[in-house]
Amino acid sequence: MASTAVSVGESEKNCSDLTSSSNLDGPEFDSTLNNSQELPPDSLYGWIVVLGACLMLMMAIGTTNTFGVYLLEYQRSVFPSTPVSALSWIGSLQFASMCFFAIGAGVLVEQYDPRLIGTIGGVVSGGALMAASLCSSPTALIFTQGILYGAGGSCLMIPAVSLPSQWTQKHRAVATGIALAGGSMGGLWMSFAARSMVANLGWQWSLRITGLMTIGVCCPASLLLRKRIQVPKRAKIVDVRVMKNPLFVLLFFVSLFAAGGYFTPYYFMPPYAVVALGEAQNWSANISSILNAGSIAGRILVGLLADRIGPLNTLFISLLVSSLAILAIWLPFKSLSALIAAALLFGFASGSVVSLVPVVTANLFGIQRLASILGLLFFSYTLGSLVCSPVGGALLDKYGHGTNHTSLIIYDGAFFSAATLLLGVLRMAVDTNLMAKI
Repeated sequence: MASTAVSVGESEKNCSDLTSSSNLDGPEFDSTLNNSQELPPDSLYGWIVVLGACLMLMMAIGTTNTFGVYLLEYQRSVFPSTPVSALSWIGSLQFASMCFFAIGAGVLVEQYDPRLIGTIGGVVSGGALMAASLCSSPTALIFTQGILYGAGGSCLMIPAVSLPSQWTQKHRAVATGIALAGGSMGGLWMSFAARSMVANLGWQWSLRITGLMTIGVCCPASLLLRKRIQVPKRAKIVDVRVMKNPLFVLLFFVSLFAAGGYFTPYYFMPPYAVVALGEAQNWSANISSILNAGSIAGRILVGLLADRIGPLNTLFISLLVSSLAILAIWLPFKSLSALIAAALLFGFASGSVVSLVPVVTANLFGIQRLASILGLLFFSYTLGSLVCSPVGGALLDKYGHGTNHTSLIIYDGAFFSAATLLLGVLRMAVDTNLMAKI
């Protein structure tokens, strides 16, 4: 079966017919069919859009991926009397609010120029980090480095994640993977940069410099973005019809559990190397970089695999491997070599949680309303990140006394296992033929 995009209405009809037919094939839901002034898909300009998206996500997601460096500094030096569970809320709300505000950002990207939305996002998120450098309490950091940064980051993430699918059809998974690899690239070099700046200049100046870089990179990069499809204005600000679709509901909960488990290793593996294994402090940045290095390769190579065997099939494999990295390597083996192996494998496999979900969404529900549909879908990321990391931090405090991570690791592995199981149900709901390209 060929993997093609269908409209929301067509997908809903097919969902009602799943008992008698598993075929979801249908025409591309693309308004450019009636607009000869628009550029065709797979044109050269599409790769310029991918470049702009990659640079924006390098700063937006890269900053969230380096929070483990700040968490260690807050935990050991800045707020040593504050429980880890409380400090982890800063990073959790950073990503959670980014996904929460994505609902509004998706509507804005559909109705207005994405270059304007991206520029606003760069200024707000960069300004939030500079404001965080002036804070003297965890509560203030939650509002600045957490919520305010996420609000600005949503205006960077949604156009960067949704627009590459408008411009590519033959290599949609690869293009989206390259764009989202920017987040891992940012996490890779920003981990070392943040560790160095925190050690030599202090955490306040590290935040200020990162904020200035965010503005300096994201605002010019947003000028490269352009919509290929002009979406007609609608009476409803947020169209929630897609939420009645059983496939969307399944994908929503897959994303909830996967996102819930995704950031826990990024937040807790770096300090684990220092606190639990007793390694030198620079290993916190090293582990963060290993996670991001694996994710760079994973998002691109997984994209190539998805174009060959289908994004749904590839996403299932990636979630399964991520579960094994947590439960079969990180959990039983308490050594630096095992941690490095788990971080590399998890980084490689888990990158698909971010890069393939937009591709799966585009293939199931079409690309015309992709920005707003992703905005609704990313709300599941908000719920997942709010449930997993703070609860994991509480488990670490209560049962691990700040050093034994066993309960946290089991909890995180359970999230990825649930995501894998639900995705298997979604895969079989779409097509019971295990050899189908979906």
